[in-house]
Amino acid sequence: MPLLPHLPGYQTTEIIHAGSQSILYRAISQDGTACILKTLRAEYPSSAQIAGLKHEYQIIADLDLPGVIQPLHLETLQNRLFLVIEDIGGRSLKQQISKGPIPFDTALTIALQIARTLGTLQAHNITHKDIKPANIIYNPNSNLAKLSDFTLATRISTETTHPLNPKQLEGTLAYLSPEQTGRMNRTIDYRTDFYSFGVTLYELFSGQLPFQSPDPLVLIHSHIAKAPKPIPEPTTGITQPRSPPSIAKHDGQNAEEPL
Repeated sequence: MPLLPHLPGYQTTEIIHAGSQSILYRAISQDGTACILKTLRAEYPSSAQIAGLKHEYQIIADLDLPGVIQPLHLETLQNRLFLVIEDIGGRSLKQQISKGPIPFDTALTIALQIARTLGTLQAHNITHKDIKPANIIYNPNSNLAKLSDFTLATRISTETTHPLNPKQLEGTLAYLSPEQTGRMNRTIDYRTDFYSFGVTLYELFSGQLPFQSPDPLVLIHSHIAKAPKPIPEPTTGITQPRSPPSIAKHDGQNAEEPL
């Protein structure tokens, strides 16, 4: 685990995420504002990695979108590029799920907030392309859920993909939409996010992923051709769909056709 850095103008208080590509620090700025500092993990990041961090800021910097973790500014500190983003005082939904079952009412509140956020993104022609619990920040005290990490996001209405090696695919394989695999002859648009959101809902309400395999090609095939096992109904007396509609397969229907 990396050490907390001493950065001019900020007091770092904890490491909230240390992944293979990036590190996120919780910090307090000189004026007392709570914030998150995101930087690339590599000592000498590639130009593509630096461009990705800049893109994450630029894609939504000019938009004040409710339900989105807002980027505040880019800053170079000690010869490293940092993205400064708002801090809502929460943790990733992935961390929350790992601690055990989330109460149904709480899960439903989170789901409704993210669904509204995806609708807002669609209205602005923004496709996130990496919807998953790790990119949803939830504060249990305020009951606020927001979407984060727009590294892969685009602001075009449709996008074409081609078959790639699983290691080269954009997004996270366990949550990848069929069209993101490049094996469906279908364009990527806002529906990609709703599919990945469906996978996220499945995990949120069941505590496990709909498709699990160590083999990337098996996962890709599952997203394209298989239906998830039904989630047991909650014990609260509230009936829910047998599987999240976002990932239900529509037999004989092309993705380019309306539902």
